[in-house]
Amino acid sequence: MQEHTSTTSQPEEGAEKQAKGNTPLTARGEATRRRILDVAEEVFGEIGYYEASVSEITRRAKVAQGTFYIYFPTKRDIFAELVRDLSQQLRGALRQATAGSSGRLETERRGFKAFFSFVASHRGLYRIVQEAERVAPEAAQEYYQGISQGYIRGLRSAMSEGTVRDMEPEPLAYALMGIGHFVALRYLIWPADSQEESAQIHDLPPEVFEPLMSFIEQGLAQPAHKDTPK
Repeated sequence: MQEHTSTTSQPEEGAEKQAKGNTPLTARGEATRRRILDVAEEVFGEIGYYEASVSEITRRAKVAQGTFYIYFPTKRDIFAELVRDLSQQLRGALRQATAGSSGRLETERRGFKAFFSFVASHRGLYRIVQEAERVAPEAAQEYYQGISQGYIRGLRSAMSEGTVRDMEPEPLAYALMGIGHFVALRYLIWPADSQEESAQIHDLPPEVFEPLMSFIEQGLAQPAHKDTPK
């Protein structure tokens, strides 16, 4: 489906005064932009980038198409911004969940739990990010790098403190991200895609989560020191 590049719809009254350079200047403008982004997540997650249209987004968001173009010049622009927004939301959820952790292993446990909960409540995330690799690759790369950079810093800090075993933090961060990615895909996304009662899948089952965390914690923990043989 091809995107329209022009519209005769008029923006909401006063909307022009709320944004400049696509940046909202008022609380009302920010609320409108937020509503459009939230609906875009719903639309792109349901039917994908190529089938989605600006008119469908504005219809569901209950805003004029002219209002949409104040904040987002094109469909691709809102798609790329949505990927960045989801990355920020995810990282915020992880920071909140891991704040005050007693150590790196607890941080991992809290972080993985928060990640799975985020995926369960943002079921379009996988489709959106996967399509971004083709539609807006720079946004997709920023998505993964934004997550990995904080992960690498946290692992490096824990290694310097001696609370986890000393390894190269960057490949380890991406390996752990890969574990979370595919476990969520298997136990949260695929079942939801194949069942009408997908809304009932709220989190990773304990019988999956606990063995997973045991594997990760044992892999990160400092190896037990053996006495030197005499």
